[in-house]
Amino acid sequence: MRVVIQRVSEASVTIEGEIKSAIKHGLLILLGIEEADTKEDIDWLCRKITGLRIFNDDNNVMNLSIKEINGDVIVVSQFTLHAATKKGNRPSYIKAAKPNIAIPLYEAFVAQLENELGKKVGTGEFGADMKVSLLNDGPVTILIDSKNR
Repeated sequence: MRVVIQRVSEASVTIEGEIKSAIKHGLLILLGIEEADTKEDIDWLCRKITGLRIFNDDNNVMNLSIKEINGDVIVVSQFTLHAATKKGNRPSYIKAAKPNIAIPLYEAFVAQLENELGKKVGTGEFGADMKVSLLNDGPVTILIDSKNR
């Protein structure tokens, strides 16, 4: 699993003109799932994400986690995170999981993150044409691949 984590002042996901999810201060997480991903990848990533100290404390030092600030989260499925670009100019997505594997893992990731945070997590809609809007705070953007533990 690969994630792009962005610390945001606000973020939203719109599908067919309707806002599906919207948050203020928190994280926008883009999640890429590949065929080889498992529950262990979900557990490790969710613990890592909820423990990341990327929010400012009273001294303006990144020392607080999403849990400590009680921030909100949106998770958006993004198969393009597994784009292979070594050959040619058209990315290959052969490593990205097919929907029958990716959807249950995406749902399990969201459920695990909700469990870790103790609150509801906003989502996009798997496979939909989504418009994602965000105001990156910092900017702070972190990339994590569960295969590089």
